[in-house]
Amino acid sequence: MSFDEEELAKQLWALGDRARLKILGLLSTGEDCKNGCNVSQIAEKLGLAQPTVSHHLRVLRQAGIIENKKRCRDVFYWIKPSAAVAIVAALEEILADK
Repeated sequence: MSFDEEELAKQLWALGDRARLKILGLLSTGEDCKNGCNVSQIAEKLGLAQPTVSHHLRVLRQAGIIENKKRCRDVFYWIKPSAAVAIVAALEEILADK
């Protein structure tokens, strides 16, 4: 195997939540999120409380799926492209017909 099973398991666990999947969907396709979105923007667009969004963002960040950067007093989040590619590649490797 060319991937870290422990890391993949952590990432898949992080992806196994509807709210986190909605956040990823927003970060990947949201017009207003091309350069990242902050917690307030995500909460407003998804109709979730800011503390809930912060929690989900922390889980996704700790799993290495998203990145963030502080700009002034806000923190902006976006999907880490290399992580998305690695997750898909690992799943393809696991599910490949051998």
